[in-house]
Amino acid sequence: MDQINKIAPSEHLFLRELEQKDWEDVHAYASQEKVCHYQPWGPNSVAETQSFVNQVLKDAAEIPRSRYVFAVENQGNNHVIGAGEVNIRDRTNRVGEIAYIINPAYWGRGYATDVAVRLVEFSLAELELHRIYATCDPRNSRSARVLEKVGMIREGRIREDVLLREGWRDSLLYSLLDYEWENAKEGEMLR
Repeated sequence: MDQINKIAPSEHLFLRELEQKDWEDVHAYASQEKVCHYQPWGPNSVAETQSFVNQVLKDAAEIPRSRYVFAVENQGNNHVIGAGEVNIRDRTNRVGEIAYIINPAYWGRGYATDVAVRLVEFSLAELELHRIYATCDPRNSRSARVLEKVGMIREGRIREDVLLREGWRDSLLYSLLDYEWENAKEGEMLR
């Protein structure tokens, strides 16, 4: 298994591989309607959350590995307050997708941005990806701001690409290239 263990911590939180024992903390946010409002899943039942964690562990054992899911822990409380994910979508062209989720009890504190920065750094430095992308519901202005804060460029709108409970939704597509990230770091645009 391609074990990563954890990503370099920030001042406020750190990311580590999701573990079986984390399912209850994951369920604390994945069972809330406002967390999955813009998603095609949830609110999760206990069985659905346990199934998600089991699938993450199964995916972590695959060779070659294409999915990395990290538990987000707030420094000092030892509770999982969210998750960050990187999926390698195209090995040949070195393309990956990032995603993140934070427990609403911790919204508005910059944690999503912190997680997104860590995922970008991991994707480019450890996985040596060239292009990273992320999508968000056009109504989710907070998520769009996070993606823009980490230097991602809005490429456009993907029409009716996700089926939600209330019908089809569009997605905003954001991306970042490896050299753009290096330029942003050199210019300290991310501070």
